[in-house]
Amino acid sequence: MLDFAGTEESVMLSASALELGVLLSVADEDLDAFARNVAQLKSYYSALTSTTATPKKCQMLGLNLMYLLVENNLSEFHAELELLSMEEASSPYISFPINLERQLMVGSYDEVLNAGTHVPDASYTFFMDNLLQTVRDSIADCVEVSYKTMKIGDAVSMMKFDSQEELLEYVQECRDDWIVDEASGELCFQPPSVGATASDIPSKKLIAQTLSYATELERIV
Repeated sequence: MLDFAGTEESVMLSASALELGVLLSVADEDLDAFARNVAQLKSYYSALTSTTATPKKCQMLGLNLMYLLVENNLSEFHAELELLSMEEASSPYISFPINLERQLMVGSYDEVLNAGTHVPDASYTFFMDNLLQTVRDSIADCVEVSYKTMKIGDAVSMMKFDSQEELLEYVQECRDDWIVDEASGELCFQPPSVGATASDIPSKKLIAQTLSYATELERIV
């Protein structure tokens, strides 16, 4: 049970200490510690008026929204949005995860991947990296059922990797069933079948349809 007895200054001091704890847990990539610190911090925020909010409040609330996106906890994400004032919601720290959630809901994965270079603060990078991994996994799932083969360079571009080395590292760690044909510069996702070629498959259209179906299914669920 938190005790808010004492001056407003003491509450501010305690909140500021917890904010540092949140940032340290992000630096340590400790999601459990992050969740605990945020839960306590929100109690202190409730004891402060909007005019006495700490300078880092919007950043902390925005980081929590990023955490909820990574955890795919959309119900709590939207519940948190209901508690925000219009001024808080317009803050870059909070509008960033709000826009990300909208892009995810409509399947604009390309925009989500590009957003990784425009985070409002370095503290968002950890959650963004986790979110990008989830998005890349979704794209990879669609790619491997839509293509038989793909040029490595095209895969680098589609999945928004910075280099071929990053893609090959991802394949080694996450897609060990993919075959890397360095001689032809291609990835092979399925064993070749007689009388069929990769060009026979309307790949880009199928990927778009698959992503759309996945998004609609998530909405229904």
